[in-house]
Amino acid sequence: MRETISSKARSRKSPGDSARFVPQFLPATIRLATPMFLLLLALTHTHDAEGQAAISAPTESAKTWAVDCAKNEEQLIEHPGSYLRYKLRQVDQKGDQLRDQIETQQGTVARLIERDGHPLTREQDSAERARLNAVISSPDDFARHVRREEESRKNGLNLLRLIPDAMLWSYAPGQPQLQQHGPGVPPLIVLDFKPDPKWSPPNLQSELLTGLEGRLWIDAATHRIVHLEATIFRSVNVGWGVLAHVYPGGTVTLDQTATGNERWIVHHVAEQFTVRALLVKSVREQATTDTSDYQKVTAMSYQQAIKLLLDTPLPQR
Repeated sequence: MRETISSKARSRKSPGDSARFVPQFLPATIRLATPMFLLLLALTHTHDAEGQAAISAPTESAKTWAVDCAKNEEQLIEHPGSYLRYKLRQVDQKGDQLRDQIETQQGTVARLIERDGHPLTREQDSAERARLNAVISSPDDFARHVRREEESRKNGLNLLRLIPDAMLWSYAPGQPQLQQHGPGVPPLIVLDFKPDPKWSPPNLQSELLTGLEGRLWIDAATHRIVHLEATIFRSVNVGWGVLAHVYPGGTVTLDQTATGNERWIVHHVAEQFTVRALLVKSVREQATTDTSDYQKVTAMSYQQAIKLLLDTPLPQR
């Protein structure tokens, strides 16, 4: 969904490249899984609404909700026949960047429209236009980009399907509701989970699941995840620690929302974690991502989407 998601891994890396490998590797384990129901934990506090009575847990198995949510999250990732245009803002070590994005049949394209809260300068906009025009004229390069995204998506789907069996599920005591989930709205289902000690990761990517425990809030009507808070509660070695060592204390908060026509999307992610990649150095990553201004669009080619982006005036401040 996001152009920040990528699973590239170079066969040759200098020490300087090892640090950049961290945000490339972790999407397949942390970030990829975020909009896909992977990152799981209630932090040390809960979000009881003031003055709201505790809600009894349903009678069915907690794992039943987990299985249904996992299936629905697959639809969020795949969204067949549904295309959106929306704004995506990411704040990380590179600064504050706002992009105008359009989903197409071939993949998502995006135009940078603001940097650090200001519209692009004429020089910056010229560079961005040149970049996008180069994408139009280089379909082979775009196809390679799409193949990388597809590989990342497949990895995420594989992880998603492991989640229900990888965890032990239980109803959160008192079913604490979110403050923004006001009166008159059907209550949310709240689940706690932690790794099942009897479960064995089938591959390197899924090893991270053994270090996560969590809580998530589910819309009872749609069986969709509304809110999730996650932490890495213990160190995790990926590939015996050679590929990566993920330190405890990393956290992720995620919110999802309905955009209409039964389409849901991740609209907020806040994440921070520390990892040592390839036995070289430890790197701390911290980022927030928000989406907004959702518009349904018709199916179009990526070239048509880029032309539509370029024809849209930059926002004025």
